[in-house]
Amino acid sequence: MNIFFWGDLQVEFVPGETIAAAMLRSGVRDLTPDADPPAYGRVFCGIGACQACLVRQGLEAAFEACLTLASDGMRLTPVLPLAAAPASQGSNVNV
Repeated sequence: MNIFFWGDLQVEFVPGETIAAAMLRSGVRDLTPDADPPAYGRVFCGIGACQACLVRQGLEAAFEACLTLASDGMRLTPVLPLAAAPASQGSNVNV
């Protein structure tokens, strides 16, 4: 059996299946760091353009679940998209 972990949840996958496809098939729809609305993390476009399905493994850089093939034993966590992150207060960025 091929599995990866989404938090404490074991997600089965078939070889060649993306992380997003396996999670959707397993009933995982919300990829946000917590269950509080609004939900930012979703599998939306399925081609990596929107980056709404960003996930992380350990301290690695975030990557798209819809483009990444699942690997046995992966331990994945959600990533809060930049658009959803609160703006820093007191920023003096000139545009």
